[in-house]
Parts: sequence; structure tokens; C-alpha cells
Amino acid sequence: MLLLLLLCGLLACGGPQEVEVCEQFPPIYPDYTEVTIPSNIAPLNFLLRNKPSQVEVSIKGKTTGLLLRSDYKVQFQGRRWRKVLEAEKGGTLQVLVKAKVDGRWIQYAPFSWHIAEERIDPYLSYRLIEPGYEVWNALQLRERHLESFAERVIADNNLTDRSCMNCHTYTKNDPSLSFFHLRGKDGGTILNRNGELRKLDTRVAGMLSSAVYGELHPSGRYGIFSSNVIIPEFHTLAEKRLEVYDNASEIYLYDFDARTVQTVAFPVSEGEKLRTFPVFSADGRSVYYCEAPYLPLPDSIQYLKYDLHRIAFDPDRRAFGTAVDTLYSANAMGGSVCHPKASPDGNFLLYTVADYGTFPIWHQETDLQLFDLRTGERDSLDRVNAPGSDTYHSWSSGSRWFVFASKRDDGIYGKPYFAYVDRQGRAHKPFVLPQRDPAHYDYTLKSYNIPELSTGPLSFDAGDIERIYRAGEAETFTRVEEP
Repeated sequence: MLLLLLLCGLLACGGPQEVEVCEQFPPIYPDYTEVTIPSNIAPLNFLLRNKPSQVEVSIKGKTTGLLLRSDYKVQFQGRRWRKVLEAEKGGTLQVLVKAKVDGRWIQYAPFSWHIAEERIDPYLSYRLIEPGYEVWNALQLRERHLESFAERVIADNNLTDRSCMNCHTYTKNDPSLSFFHLRGKDGGTILNRNGELRKLDTRVAGMLSSAVYGELHPSGRYGIFSSNVIIPEFHTLAEKRLEVYDNASEIYLYDFDARTVQTVAFPVSEGEKLRTFPVFSADGRSVYYCEAPYLPLPDSIQYLKYDLHRIAFDPDRRAFGTAVDTLYSANAMGGSVCHPKASPDGNFLLYTVADYGTFPIWHQETDLQLFDLRTGERDSLDRVNAPGSDTYHSWSSGSRWFVFASKRDDGIYGKPYFAYVDRQGRAHKPFVLPQRDPAHYDYTLKSYNIPELSTGPLSFDAGDIERIYRAGEAETFTRVEEP
């Protein structure tokens, strides 16, 4: 039996002798009370907002425990933390916090950390950007090791003439299959396949723009992307900020081996349509996308609401189906859908719903929803969502965890939150990405944008991206018709 510290003996020697019992949880930040966590997560360091002079934290499991005495910042030793989580995997840790406030000791109500059996993918990439999104003075893509606090830069716009960079996206959480868009005259879509980097010019004659939103096929051969005319504008209302909408949009299929691009021929429908946010199903044989009827914009922006559709795809023939399934109808259910993401096991579809439009990051009402593709049931994820935008999400490879960007803390800065989905399909209370310094989020002036989970580290870094950026012309594509 592993026993890191004998709690009773230590408490009897040097611990607080007289305490007042409080029935409330301690005022800790981040809020790590009553959360489910993976056994391979970095220490959940936290601070107490009332800044006590002394703090004692005891953690007890069935066979292990920890005792820590500190000031108002509680920071755990990594090696001991990992041993406790591994020993208590599948069980529960009880956390008891005592604090000396204004000369008197207070014992707060204990809370629990539930340690899931399933691990989370150990790497996370994200874009760090000022939350205004109209400037990118210092924009980086970074990769964080979730089992520790190690972080590195994988792309830096100060090395690419300060060009804008869109967010980094994996396929099947595979570090050898990913992409991101590097804008600017010498930019292109940076495709990472099996450690080989390619710079692609995804725009051909007649397209609205180069590739914008999309995803790679599980095979790595194809990419499904929208081409959009994107208009950013500012609201005149104090409670609103930035609005971004499409004035036109289309969806295209790219063949990276043949270097061809084709327009997706959707079944004939009435009126002009806006189509965007295409992604593949887990097996690569369907495409999910969002669609809305065209409206005069921006005057009618509050009426712009997107449905969620699915269409069949045959990767052998590069052909799409002749019928469309509607998974979410804006007319029937209200709201507007964006950013669908299929779980790797093919059982769920995670997406966001806002009141209108396609830019939910500044919509405080934006919430995540979970659609069960086996039963057709919809979960409003009440235990996950909070006031403030909850969006920009991705799955872990085991389909038991997902990460999303949330502005629940202050309504301005997005931070990565992780939520567990149990075997019954129930989502649990999320927790924010742990930091070595628990005050990190109080003083950072960057938003964590589009967090994406990966099973391993990427094979490239910012220097590799600078080299391919300056290496010359991007590969071009030839336009073809659907078979």
C-alpha cells in the first residue's frame, strides 16, 4: 500500500489546534470544487481569494494522501501529485482546506475530486491572441503538455512578417495529421502529413476566398473547407461587441494527392444558401455542415440562423449523396448552430448554439449541446455551460473528454476548460487548464483560442513554420467537377 503522508500524525504536530467550521466551500480560484479529472492531468494548483496568511490542504483517497501547508497560493509537487492520481484512478479524493484569516483558523466544507478511469490526450494546442481580434501584434500557436506545465511555441507571427494565423486543427487527434492557415502574401494552408510540411494555395479562380473553416479526412487525402466572404463589424450597443458574419459562402472538397478542388454539389434547394463549418464524420463517410438562407446583411443579422445538416460522402469516388439529413432545425428549435465536431467513436456530435449568426465567441448566450447520433437525443449540457460564451471545442481520442474555450470568468478572455463524458453519456462539471501559478489567469492578456487535443507532440516548431513560409510559392490546385 502506498502512503505518501500519514495525515493524522502530521495534523497533530504543528497543525491548527482550534478552528471554526464553515459550511461553505473555500473561496478558491480556479473553481476546482466537485470536478472530475483525468489521472494524467497536471496539478490543480489554486489560490484563496481572501488571501489568508496560512493555508493547510489535506487530500485523502482510499490508500494515499497529501498534506500541504502554504500561503494563500496552493501549489502541489508534481511527482507526488502524479503518484496519488495514479493510485486513486477510478476513485475519489476528498479535499479539506483550512485557512488562517485575520488571526483565526477556518475549516471550510470539504469537496471532492473524482479521478476518471480514462486518461485525456496529453497534448493541447491553441492560439494565443488579444481578445479584440482586430489586431494581432503578437500572435502565436502553442502546444502545452497537459501532464506538466511544459509549453512551447509551434508558430509565431513575428517570424512570418506578422501575418495572421488561423488556429491549428488535428484529424483524429493525430499529431502527424494537422493543418492551419497562414495568411499574407507568402502564406498558405500549412498541411502536416506524416511529419512533412506543405504550403498550399487553396484558392482557385472563381472561388470567394481561400480555404477558411474545415477539417481533414481521416485518411489524410482530402480536406473539406468553406470559402467565405467574412465581414467584421462593431455593434453600437454597449452590451454587444464584435460581430462577424458571412456575406457569401460555399463548400469545397480538396484532394491533396491529386491537387484538385471541386465544389460540393448539394441537392437543389429553394433560394440562395450560406453554407459553412464543414467537418467529416468519424468514419469519413459523411459531412456535417451548417446552412442558412441568405439574408440582406448586416440589417437582418438577428434573423440569420443556421441549421445543422449531414450529407453522405463516398471517399472512393469523391462523390456526395443526393439527400440531406437535418439534425438541428433553427426554425423548429430556435438559435443558430455552428462548429459541429464528431466524437472519434462516432457516437456524439458536439456543437454550439447562439441566438443568431456564425461568430459565437462574442455572444454571451452561446452554449454547447451534445447530440447522440445513435438515439437522436439532445443534451443541453447544463452541468457544462455557464454564463459567457462556451464554444470552440474538440474531443479527446477516447471520446470521454472534450475541451472548449469559455469566457465564463470575465466575459472577455477565453480559457480552455475540460469536461468528462461518462459511459452513460452524461457530461460532468468542467475544470480550467491548470497553471503552475494559480494567479496566471488574473494577469494574462491573451485569449486561448480553438483548443485542440492531441495524442502526442507535433514534429515541427516555429522555426520550421518560418522556413516553409519563406521557401517560395505555395502548391496550387486545379478545379474539377464532382464525378
